[in-house]
Amino acid sequence: MRGFQFSKFLPNKLPKGGFDELLKLFTELLNYTAGDAGETLAWMNELDKQYKFTNNDYAMGDFIDDLKEKGYLKEKNGEVKITAKTEQTIRKSALEEIFGKLKKAGKGNHNSNISGIGEEKNADRREYNFGDSLDQIDMTASIQNAQINHGIGNFTLTEKDLEVEEKDYKTLTSTVLMIDISHSMILYGEDRITPAKKTAMALAELIKTKYPKDTLDIVVFGNDAWPITIKDLPYLQVGPYHTNTLAGLELATDLLRRRKTHNKQIFMITDGKPTCLKENGRYYKNSMGLDRKVIGKTLNMAAQCKRLNIPITTFMIAQDPYLQQFVRQFTQINGGRAFYSSLTGLGEYIFEDYIKNRRKTFR
Repeated sequence: MRGFQFSKFLPNKLPKGGFDELLKLFTELLNYTAGDAGETLAWMNELDKQYKFTNNDYAMGDFIDDLKEKGYLKEKNGEVKITAKTEQTIRKSALEEIFGKLKKAGKGNHNSNISGIGEEKNADRREYNFGDSLDQIDMTASIQNAQINHGIGNFTLTEKDLEVEEKDYKTLTSTVLMIDISHSMILYGEDRITPAKKTAMALAELIKTKYPKDTLDIVVFGNDAWPITIKDLPYLQVGPYHTNTLAGLELATDLLRRRKTHNKQIFMITDGKPTCLKENGRYYKNSMGLDRKVIGKTLNMAAQCKRLNIPITTFMIAQDPYLQQFVRQFTQINGGRAFYSSLTGLGEYIFEDYIKNRRKTFR
C-alpha cells in the first residue's frame, strides 16, 4: 500500500551565514516593517533563534556592527535607522527580483515601433532615398551591391547600390504610478501593500538606471491623494482610509500636465472600488456596494484622461466579479487596459507593460 512520508520543512531562502546573505534577509524584511530597522532586527533575532543561521564566528551582533560600519545603519536619538544606501539597496534588490524574471523569460525590449533616423539599429534594410543621412548608409552592404550589380573589374558605386540601415527611435515616457493605501490593502489576511511598494521601488530603480530621461511620479491615495518621493517608498504604510480614486486621478493628471514628454500614462494599483469623495472640504463616503455619485465622478475623470491622451492601466488585485465589472467599464471609457493580477505576478505585469508602452506613441 502506497503512503506518504513527511519530513521537516526547511525554508530554502534563509541565509546560510555571513554578511552578504544576512543583508539580503535584512533588506527583504524592511519591506514588511515599513523601513523600521529596529523591528527588522528584532525579527531577524527571532528567526535566528529558530533557524540558527548565525554561529559563534559571526553572530547577530557582528552583523549589526557591520551594518553600521558599511553605512547601512545610523543611530539617531538612541534609535537605529536605515540610511540612503540601504534605501537604494532595497530598490536594487526589488529590481533584480522582478526584472530578473522578465529577462529569463525573454520578454520585452525598449524601442519604439517607429523607424527612421533614430538611435538604435534594427534589422530593416532599404534603398537610399534623398534626405537620408550618411551615417545611415551601410557601406559594407553598399559596396557588395555595387560589385554584384556592376562587376568587380570596373568598380562603380551608384545611388541605387546604396543600402540604408533603419534605426529605431527611443521614446520618452512620463509615468504616474498610483498606489491604493486604503485599509483594505491589508484586510482579509493578505498583505497587498508590500508587493505594491516593492514594485514601485523596482520600477523607480529601473527608470533611474536604464531610462534616465523618462520620468516617474508616485501618488498614493486613501481619503485624499498626495505625491511621495522614491525616498519615501520603503516607509509607506496603509492607513485607516477609504478609497478616493478620483483624487488620485486628478493629482496624477495634474502632474502629467506639467511634463513636456509626448507619451504619458497612469498605472494604478488597487484592490477595491472607489468609496470616497471630497466635496466642499467634507468627505463623502460609502463603502456599501458601488455608490452612484462616487462611481459617476470617477468614470467622468477616466473620460477626461482619455481626452488628454493619458491611458490608464489598472492592476486589479481583487477577484470580486462586481469590482471587475467596474474596472471593465472604467477601462472602456478611458480606452486603457486592465489586468486582474495576483500579488506574485504584479511586478512582472507592470514591468512588461511599461516596457511595451515605451514602444508606442500615444495619440
